[in-house]
Amino acid sequence: MYARSMYLAGIPLAHQLALTLASMLRDAGYDDTAERIETAFDREARIVALEIVDRDNILNVLVDCPEGLGELRAVLLNQHEWRVREGIS
Repeated sequence: MYARSMYLAGIPLAHQLALTLASMLRDAGYDDTAERIETAFDREARIVALEIVDRDNILNVLVDCPEGLGELRAVLLNQHEWRVREGIS
């Protein structure tokens, strides 16, 4: 049985939303990031480690943010703005 949520960027995300996000990523051609989330789902992971490229890919697909993913988008956007401000790629 799957856990009720997984954490992406420190934000709890219901598994259905995580799978929706993975589908959006795959549709946009971000297969590696989609696979990272899907694999975490299959392994019943509670915490998913995201690389910077994963975070940027997620931001790219959350431009028209579905309900339930707004907090994740806000956190990733804040982190992105901080990285840009600090000169971190």
